[in-house]
Amino acid sequence: MSNLYNGKVIRWGIIGCGNVTEVKSGPAYKNTDGFQLAAVMRRDPDKVRDYAKRHGIEKYYTDADALINDPDIDAIYIATPPDSHKQYALKVANAGKPCCIEKPMAPSYFDCQVIYQTFKAKKTPLFVAYYRRSLPRFKQVNQWLKDKRIGDIRHIRWHLCKPPNAIDSSKAYNWRTDINIAPGGYFDDLASHGLDLFTHLLGNIKDAHGICTNQQGFYTAKDAITASWIHENGITGSGAWNFASSMHEDAVKVYGSKGTIEFSVFHDNPLVLKNATNDQELFIENPKHIQIYHVEGMRDTLINKDYQHPSTGHSALHTSWVMDKILGKF
Repeated sequence: MSNLYNGKVIRWGIIGCGNVTEVKSGPAYKNTDGFQLAAVMRRDPDKVRDYAKRHGIEKYYTDADALINDPDIDAIYIATPPDSHKQYALKVANAGKPCCIEKPMAPSYFDCQVIYQTFKAKKTPLFVAYYRRSLPRFKQVNQWLKDKRIGDIRHIRWHLCKPPNAIDSSKAYNWRTDINIAPGGYFDDLASHGLDLFTHLLGNIKDAHGICTNQQGFYTAKDAITASWIHENGITGSGAWNFASSMHEDAVKVYGSKGTIEFSVFHDNPLVLKNATNDQELFIENPKHIQIYHVEGMRDTLINKDYQHPSTGHSALHTSWVMDKILGKF
């Protein structure tokens, strides 16, 4: 595949080439016309060397500053744990390079504000990897809503639960459940995807409340959260997330004046539309490299300038505000 797109190419570097970059995101940057995955960084020299070799990447670093300031690198994708996002993002902003940050943008709304305002002041593009906004299955849901297939939207409900995994049960360290990195535990990692998607589908949220606790005592972060919220257009919402249940369930239901739409945020279940005249099930498979449409959208925004990317620092800042409201941080 050619790396040229409208005669231009943007050379990307990745900070933090861990599991998320192996299949979900890294190959998307490598395979997108107009983008070149030119360098990667990881502190472990053996692991970064192995990653670069396996993915056919010429340059690799163990020092993030060296990657950020490399004159041959045009843009940076930050794929480290959230507690380091602010540190790296501010350096990328000061280098004047477009950036994509893994979600959540940072562990707190305050840190997200600092990141967003810095990129805004530098007039430098900032994206956040809430890639579900760009997936075909959720574009279909959005189209059904716009077409008023279920009438006027009244309410959205999401229930996500799963049993504790082996790491949880053993009480081994996991940054995803460290209260200093992810105060809401898996809520930060997983619920952020859904709440961000809901604001994309239904509009921004003007108020939110939550009850948060730790039921199982396996780690320091929260493991059980319930919430209610209201969108600026009057649509109400409710959610429950529990990471110590006996089963795995991921069920979203949108209630309208004339029907309902059901889907899962993470599971590849069919989309289900029900109204007075038609019941429909539609299966839309996710791509192997699930961030591909998100990455192609950045290409069309940065190079072609004919596309408004749905997941920016501004939209992710709002998602962070909603998360912190639910977690009772303010």
